[in-house]
Amino acid sequence: MSVLQQTIKNPIHLAGVGLHAGCEVYATLLPAQENQGIVFRRTDLKPAVDLQIKPENIQEALLCTKLVQDGADVATIEHIMAALCAMQIDNITVELTAAEVPVMDGSAEPFVFAIRAAGIVVQSAKRRYLRIKKKVRVEEGDKFAEFLPHSGGLRLQLSIDFPHPVIQKTKQDISFDLTSIGFTNQISRARTFGAAKDLDQLHAKKLALGASLSNAVGLSDDGVLNPEGLRYPDEFVKHKLLDCIGDLYVAGAIIGLFRAHKTGHTLNNRLLRAVLADQEAYEWVE
Repeated sequence: MSVLQQTIKNPIHLAGVGLHAGCEVYATLLPAQENQGIVFRRTDLKPAVDLQIKPENIQEALLCTKLVQDGADVATIEHIMAALCAMQIDNITVELTAAEVPVMDGSAEPFVFAIRAAGIVVQSAKRRYLRIKKKVRVEEGDKFAEFLPHSGGLRLQLSIDFPHPVIQKTKQDISFDLTSIGFTNQISRARTFGAAKDLDQLHAKKLALGASLSNAVGLSDDGVLNPEGLRYPDEFVKHKLLDCIGDLYVAGAIIGLFRAHKTGHTLNNRLLRAVLADQEAYEWVE
């Protein structure tokens, strides 16, 4: 684990489509001063609006994590947040020309690659960690997410249960100790996924308008539609793990054990808020 805060060395320029809005988005990632944190800046708004990453600024949204502040919002932040978490980037400004982060190839790998290419700068301020001191659990029906004390970094234990036969043929659970190398090699390339038959319904809700086989794993009734197949044999559960890593980094770097079953963006954020609402459940350490 990094002891000191970090930012990127050089600016990063990315372009892609918004997964849900379907519009072209340009993103510029900029180095930031220590103790700034992660800021998303909507440059398409006049004047530009800065949105600070913190749990209370996350709003419930369908199929993505949405950041809301001062009347502005940014959707689908979870994949870039997972990359920032894994690469231990504490301070950065992400400028966007639309209300959504470009989905790139549907994974976190393009963001990891860009961060590594840009270089990482170690800063002088100490890094703060949210250390879990006691069990905190949230539930919704048969779904749950919980934190427990754990020494040495963030460990995640996740299981999924999608009714789709293709997903059910793959591994449904995973245990992972978060490290930059482990995330890059084992998790970062896992893509978002969905059933092709659900697209019309999602489009009616103005969702997944930018989805394609170039940025998602598409599922037919009995197979994977992407000609190249899956990137990992257990790509589905690994992508849900990737989402969790991004969702949890909204609260900053965490020392603890995260366990969940059938969790999603909303339940992950509810767990963070439940932890921070209980002063006996956590402490900040350097």
